[in-house]
Amino acid sequence: MIERLAGYLDVPLRERNQLMHAAGLAPTYPERGLDAPESLAVSRALQSIMDAHLPFPALLLDRWWDVVDRNAATDFLLHGCAAHLVEPPINALRLTLHPDGLAPRITNLGQWRSHLLTQVQSRSERDGDARLHELAAEVAAYPGDDVGRPVLTDVVVPLELRVGGAELRFFSISAAVESAMDVTVDELRIEAFYPADETTRNAILGMS
Repeated sequence: MIERLAGYLDVPLRERNQLMHAAGLAPTYPERGLDAPESLAVSRALQSIMDAHLPFPALLLDRWWDVVDRNAATDFLLHGCAAHLVEPPINALRLTLHPDGLAPRITNLGQWRSHLLTQVQSRSERDGDARLHELAAEVAAYPGDDVGRPVLTDVVVPLELRVGGAELRFFSISAAVESAMDVTVDELRIEAFYPADETTRNAILGMS
């Protein structure tokens, strides 16, 4: 009954295990590392997706926005960021919104900040995850405001980033393993960034 109800409500696997534990039952779903033999096929598939996305940036993130892996095109995102933000484990939210990270180079910081804070706060409330709650509070306290709500005529919320002398515009698409039966795999998602205009596309292609 617990499993059926959790599935109907689309409860993440980690929380399903916690429900089973609270009911005095054994957890249903294992939690393996990506380097486990059982996870090798998934690990290879995720890596191939990120490599195929070159020359555009792609990140593999866990539920706490920690960077599990990334492709080579993300190197330019890290340029100029403080050392304490790019030492593993890199947290994508801290890297983006911290004043020593990408924030000073994001020309629509208020808009992008609002977009990210809405995501992390929503997930924190949905999952009841204390670590996510602390992360949401931390990044919300960074300098900056949420001015610059999405323009209704926009198709997507862009990330507008100064790189060198150019301003590049990206949008992101998230992908997850929808058939996951392992906690680690269930919590992974690829965040792939695509050029939002031809100027950005041509600039990235020129760098590669």
